[in-house]
Amino acid sequence: MTPAARIQTAIEILDRIALGVPAEKALTTWGRRARFAGSGDRAAVRDHVFDVLRRWRSTAALGGGESGRARMLGLLRMQEAAPEALFSGDRHAPAPLTEAEQSAGQTPGGAAALDLPDWLAERFRANLGAQAGAVAEALRHRADVFLRVNFLRGDLSAALAALSGEGITAQPHDLSPTALRVTEGARRIARSQAYLSGLVELQDAASQAVVDALPLAPGARVLDFCAGGGGKTLALAARLGGSPVEAHDADSGRMKDLPARAARAGAAVRLRDAPAGSYDLVLCDVPCSGSGAWRRAPEGKWRLTPDALQAVCREQAGILETCAGLVAPGGHLAYATCSVLQEENAARIAAFTADHPAWQVITERQFLPQDGGDGFYVAVLTRP
Repeated sequence: MTPAARIQTAIEILDRIALGVPAEKALTTWGRRARFAGSGDRAAVRDHVFDVLRRWRSTAALGGGESGRARMLGLLRMQEAAPEALFSGDRHAPAPLTEAEQSAGQTPGGAAALDLPDWLAERFRANLGAQAGAVAEALRHRADVFLRVNFLRGDLSAALAALSGEGITAQPHDLSPTALRVTEGARRIARSQAYLSGLVELQDAASQAVVDALPLAPGARVLDFCAGGGGKTLALAARLGGSPVEAHDADSGRMKDLPARAARAGAAVRLRDAPAGSYDLVLCDVPCSGSGAWRRAPEGKWRLTPDALQAVCREQAGILETCAGLVAPGGHLAYATCSVLQEENAARIAAFTADHPAWQVITERQFLPQDGGDGFYVAVLTRP
């Protein structure tokens, strides 16, 4: 595919997304039909689509409209590219720009410049104060690729050497002693021996730092209550030196790949449909807005509504209640989100402790995207 054909394809996919089709579904549908497209073409189209999704409002402002064509025009202007060379009308290229399109567009302001819906821009300012603009700006850009070095398979030096031998360059990151930021060769990771052998796992640095913050003792009975794909489950098992970690999720289908991932990592993981008994540590990495990870899943900030946010907060409160009942006396309850919104984070914990005064917060931290990783929150509580 030519660069112009990739632009035209992105335009068509963006128009489908604007009609309500999820981005991944729109990309997958195109990919199945586009047998001619190579891996480089698919990656380039995906990058165009997600770059626009991160900047949905500002690209529309700069492009002078809300169609996929206008937004791609706005993105090219933002990137200081020459759109006339790509909107050429040649085979598979977008039609030439009209006179109106050449003069359309304006510099975005207010919430559009932050690339947030108006109501979320207000929440960001109220929740994050002076840091609101920096957080919103970080979410307009692609996230770094991070790896977690699995100490059950090797150390940092072994991982760096193995990755380097396969053309992947990485460097340690301050957020976690197990974190590596990939600076070159990220697309090679999934086929690398370092990954296939379980020496490294794909995991955001702040997500790793959340696990680092949890109190773990040798032989502790540990439950990951909202395990999902199991990234934190495997990190917990590695910290425990291979001692078993129990994993549960309300949707067990989310854990379908976890046994194979655990085997590859040399980690002991036991899936639980109905956790029972008392645990020394229960981690509830609850469903949330995902606002801290909107660089990776930018659709979320355009799909989220105030009502949906209230609903997820109620779900979080219910999970906290359930998990509190699974913690042994003197044990620890850990609450985590990938959100930067206070109502899901500190306010949620404040409401819980107000209703349950026996529980005390011993650790609380908010990670923001400008710290290097995604936006995460973690609080660790205990009771006599």
